[in-house]
Amino acid sequence: MRKLSDLDRARLRWRARRGLLENDLIITRFLDQYEAELTDVDVAALTLLFEMSDTDLLDVLLGRQEPSGVYDTPDIRRLVAVMQKL
Repeated sequence: MRKLSDLDRARLRWRARRGLLENDLIITRFLDQYEAELTDVDVAALTLLFEMSDTDLLDVLLGRQEPSGVYDTPDIRRLVAVMQKL
């Protein structure tokens, strides 16, 4: 498992910035706790997840809808489950 460089971390945090405060709070809490443990697979899954619209992402993070289409992957589901528990 390769550790994230400072530049990788900065890029991930920048991509994580959202238009809805609720998304920002959930994602920031997740990154604050797990950023040091993220693998390249995790970063790729998060990068894809962050392509969702803000309202769809919030619905997924709050459990009001399931990830679907290109977002319905085991890695995204695993990371979303962790975020939902925080």
